[in-house]
Amino acid sequence: MSETKAPLLKLNVKRTMLIGFAFFGILLLWQVYDSWCPTFLTDIFARRMYGLSSAGLKASAPEKILNVQWLVGIIMACDNLAALILLPIFGSLSDKTKTPIGKRMPYILVGTFVSAFAFPFIPLFFHYNKIGGMIAMMAIVLIFMMIYRNPAVSLMPDITPKPLRAKANGLINIMGYLGGAFATVLGLFLVLSEYINAPDDARKLWIIEIPFIVASVLMVISALILFFTIRENKLAEELKDEMARGEELAAIENPVNDDAPMSKANKRMLLAILGAEFLWFMADNAIGTYIGNYVIYHLKSSSSSTMLLTILGGVASVVGFATAGIIADKIGRKWTISTGLGVTILGLLIMCFVKPTGKVVGELGEYSFPALLFAVWVIKGFGMALVHNCSFPMVVELCSNKKIGKFTGFYYAASMSAQTVTPVLLGFVFKATMKWSALPVYCTILFAFSCAVFTFLVKNIKAKKLPNAHGIEALGGDD
Repeated sequence: MSETKAPLLKLNVKRTMLIGFAFFGILLLWQVYDSWCPTFLTDIFARRMYGLSSAGLKASAPEKILNVQWLVGIIMACDNLAALILLPIFGSLSDKTKTPIGKRMPYILVGTFVSAFAFPFIPLFFHYNKIGGMIAMMAIVLIFMMIYRNPAVSLMPDITPKPLRAKANGLINIMGYLGGAFATVLGLFLVLSEYINAPDDARKLWIIEIPFIVASVLMVISALILFFTIRENKLAEELKDEMARGEELAAIENPVNDDAPMSKANKRMLLAILGAEFLWFMADNAIGTYIGNYVIYHLKSSSSSTMLLTILGGVASVVGFATAGIIADKIGRKWTISTGLGVTILGLLIMCFVKPTGKVVGELGEYSFPALLFAVWVIKGFGMALVHNCSFPMVVELCSNKKIGKFTGFYYAASMSAQTVTPVLLGFVFKATMKWSALPVYCTILFAFSCAVFTFLVKNIKAKKLPNAHGIEALGGDD
């Protein structure tokens, strides 16, 4: 009697792209939040502490801008501290939730709608100099996005077999970067530095309000698309055999068993990945938090240049996400991540030598933007795409399908704890050195430590050599 051949694993591209709408909303909100909120905080703290107009403060006392960065860091860190607590909680809760619309979808819908409602109030309170209201709205947005984020991220591994998750992660991250691109394009036309540099009585609210309103509307639309196209319970039932097949192909030292404690080898692997992740997120978040202020106050350039940086970095990231799965198939996820960290370190080393051009352009007295920084962002964007594409699948590889939310919580606990520490720490570094050039040096050191931890402590374990689909066949159909 002939033996029945096991079906090949194939990635459903259409379904994966639809799941990517969750990432679309996440990166859309973070891009607007990170691009605008640190500058809002810098402006409002500096004006209150020194009693100057924004334009006067920038022109006459640039050191005072540096002196308030530790306060900016504390506020940004407080939001991340809440996330550090909430992400693992809602990850575990969603693992155990059972509803007619699935275990992740209730959290996604509630988190999206509350965040989208509160988000436009952040610039409104800032415009009217209501610091308490602005910080309260920032906290509400961040808390409800944490309710949404873990379950949204867990959706992909819920319905994707383990060997296909690196490719799937690349696709959904590309969808996420499309969300970030929407926010970036808005920033090209609604220039924050024009608002900040204007006299207080000439500031136009719509310049800072429109990006937040558009982000909220697109977040709601993306959540509704996800809700109406991804039927969690139905898919979980249909994909049982494929998920079981994926467990056989897992790239781990010891098989995962829900009824036994995690093996020492798998635990060592998990801790090493999370330790390296903590360090690279400290570096990456430092850049994301302070690059807007770095461009406006150090390079003395237009904030629209920051948006151009983001576009170039995003394009390079899309290339990285599109190729990371292929690279990982050849050399393994470990060496793909180590390579990405090495490429990123190269970019940051170049950034250490970037200085203000001193060439005045335009009527506001802003300097032309140093072209070298565009190259830095391309290099960094590609390198970090390789890192992010493979790191999350490595973490959820170490658990069964019943604990994906919990292990997603571990992944985000490491990233959010890093993002809690780094804004405050770098803020004090700025206060101690009084130099914006401390930013690339700080980040380069952290990336180097991260690369060392990951390269020397994480093992490169490739998936077992069982029959699997390859090339175009691996992408499967769209049904």
